[in-house]
Amino acid sequence: MIAIGCDHGGYKLKEEILAYLKRENIPYKDFGVYDETSVNYPDKAFEVCEEVAKGNFEKGILICGTGIGISIAANKVKGIRAALCSDCFSAKYTRLHNDANILCMGGRTLGPGLSEMITDIFLHTEFEGGRHKTRIDLISAYEEAHIK
Repeated sequence: MIAIGCDHGGYKLKEEILAYLKRENIPYKDFGVYDETSVNYPDKAFEVCEEVAKGNFEKGILICGTGIGISIAANKVKGIRAALCSDCFSAKYTRLHNDANILCMGGRTLGPGLSEMITDIFLHTEFEGGRHKTRIDLISAYEEAHIK
């Protein structure tokens, strides 16, 4: 199951991604927002990422105006590897090599067609493991030792 959330700047694109998820029969939970009323993006990032980090959701999708702020906030949550993607190559390789568990996108920088392709690639690409697992393990070990 996918957790999805956004701030006001990502609301319209989130609605496009929800339509894609419905069409593809991909189960999800929408953590909001539900309109374009201004909110603080860290609140949505932390809410979605805590749920993914706890294992309640396989992956998450976060959207703000540029995707930058929400990805910075998301990466503060222990166990989260959030990647801001604005192209298909990055979406593929962040899953293959980084085992990213949160996809971040910019609602004001991407259109619905490209964002759907990015989402599809992110959700359907498996982690490659191997030498890349060693690197992810290094990140996880650092988190365990330094982040409370």
